[in-house]
Amino acid sequence: MLLQSSWFETSPIMAWSLVGLLILLVVLVLILLKFINLWVQAYMSGTKIGLFQLVGMSLRKVNPTVIVRGAISATQAGIPLNVRDLEAHYLAGGRILNVVQALIAADRADLGLDFRQAAAIDLAGRDVLDAVQTCVNPKVIDCPQNAKVAAMAKDGIQVLAKARVTVRTNIQQLVGGATEETIIARVGEGIVSTIGSSDNHKQVLENPDRISKGVLSKGLDAGTAFEILSIDIADVDIGDNIGARLQADQAEADKRVAQAAAEGRRAMAVAVEQESVADIAANRAKLVLAEAEVPLAMADAFRNGNLGILDYQKIKNIESDTRMRSGIAAGEEAHLETEEDKKKMRGQED
Repeated sequence: MLLQSSWFETSPIMAWSLVGLLILLVVLVLILLKFINLWVQAYMSGTKIGLFQLVGMSLRKVNPTVIVRGAISATQAGIPLNVRDLEAHYLAGGRILNVVQALIAADRADLGLDFRQAAAIDLAGRDVLDAVQTCVNPKVIDCPQNAKVAAMAKDGIQVLAKARVTVRTNIQQLVGGATEETIIARVGEGIVSTIGSSDNHKQVLENPDRISKGVLSKGLDAGTAFEILSIDIADVDIGDNIGARLQADQAEADKRVAQAAAEGRRAMAVAVEQESVADIAANRAKLVLAEAEVPLAMADAFRNGNLGILDYQKIKNIESDTRMRSGIAAGEEAHLETEEDKKKMRGQED
């Protein structure tokens, strides 16, 4: 004890240096213990990842657990992957485990998918594992999903159809290729075109495969991320008689046009009638003026000796006879109107 205390007293710098080295060694061991488990897993699986590589991953903000698990899975599957490529894909926001699983599935199915292509698909926002699974196991798309496509044949009958499209992923066109929505839209367009070219709805009901053949012949999968394997018509039904409805609407429109034209003619006739009434009133006024001049003319004729008493009496007799005949005619017209009114009343009572 006396020797140790004397050594610390004689060499304080050396003593503190030794203490610092011990502390640094303890910290280094604690840091390495964090990665020793991952390093052992990689080493035992034959994956070449050094201990200090794991430390460097942590310093570069890369999750070493994800990298090691992905590298081990690829190594066990016999797929050579570069650890730096995995780190770069992780830093780019990619899903390492999803890409590695897709590569393993593609390798087993002999699809020829490499890491760069899988990483590009993953970074494009597509689920590369689901794409590989769909390529191996095709899926069925309902067109449309929750309804039916409505189309009209040449005879005016509406036909409702629902198709099921079997597709598989086209790996080569997955990046930049159209999605399922485009397939559904194109198939619906093909159904409408095929039904619309049919002479009548009976042809569609008798041969639904006409729709499938017509749609398949159009090459609807061009530019999409899928390859259409088959198109099957799941359901065909009859809708409304669109042709009859359109004809009825056209007839109603024609009727309204005719009614408008008739109303115009009626208004024109009313205007003409009013003009005639005005003309009659004007002529009647002229007649009254002319009749007012008759006594003056007769007085002038008396003075000049052109009209005698006998002639005047004849004129008065003619006027009396005319008034009598007019009264008789008016009475007969009133009697006839009364008889017609009575007949109308009897008809309404019956």
